[in-house]
Amino acid sequence: MSPDAADDARNEPGSWVWAPDDAGVENPDEAEPLLSLHLARRLRDAGLRWEPANGDRFLIPGAQLDEHTFLISPMSVDVRRAPGGQILTFNGAVEWALDAIQQHEVIWLPTEGQLRERLGDRFRALRWEQGRFRCRVALPDGEQHEAVSPHAVEAYGWALLAVLTGAPAELADP
Repeated sequence: MSPDAADDARNEPGSWVWAPDDAGVENPDEAEPLLSLHLARRLRDAGLRWEPANGDRFLIPGAQLDEHTFLISPMSVDVRRAPGGQILTFNGAVEWALDAIQQHEVIWLPTEGQLRERLGDRFRALRWEQGRFRCRVALPDGEQHEAVSPHAVEAYGWALLAVLTGAPAELADP
């Protein structure tokens, strides 16, 4: 199958758009919607740990900043170690004068690729079908599970939540 034929097949209904051995996708995270705050919070509460790094995005919930997404970057937000844990420091002038915040006060918004990486060998495939992404994973008990969402990042997130909790989660935001 030629590379163009493989690309065309990816756009057919029911086609598998990503599998563990897939090398045909250059950067699946580019221009991808962000994970919802609700799902990001549920993942954190289920035990998803985060080691902040350049390029990571996060939210500051409950501080009238829910609509602002922050990006860790040497030009804007740095990660520093402090006696009480890691802190995120804001460089430059910000209109609301936030200098720093503790890591546990923010919620990480993992990308599609970061979620896929966290699924590890439990990840089976991502498929596009009838206007939705279906992320197939193996749960800890060996059962197969498919999480479904209009956005790939959310399908990966719901699938990871099922893996972390050991059971399929409610697949809809409130």
